Amino acid sequence: MRSEVTVTFSPEQEFRFDLEGAEPMTNDAARRWLDGEFVRLDCEPLRPSGKVLLADKVLVVAASAGPRLLEDAGWSMQFARAAKAALGRDAVRIDIPSMAVTF
Repeated sequence: MRSEVTVTFSPEQEFRFDLEGAEPMTNDAARRWLDGEFVRLDCEPLRPSGKVLLADKVLVVAASAGPRLLEDAGWSMQFARAAKAALGRDAVRIDIPSMAVTF
């Protein structure tokens, strides 16, 4: 299985990050990084209760980052490494229009 994170904004706009051979991030470091970006990007919880699941956090950080940050090689690699480590999956697919994270 490939190690990659894919973020889709539309059929014409998809970002794929190959993590084969990339330095792995620990789960704790991934959570801290995502927490920091969630706050920095002024993200809002998806659930009315305010509870933020890890998959939700990955989704809203990607959506808030948008293509501008995903085109930044440094930021996008950190995001991809954090998404993979936080979710504990080798392949993560983030579909922004559907607001879904699949594995």
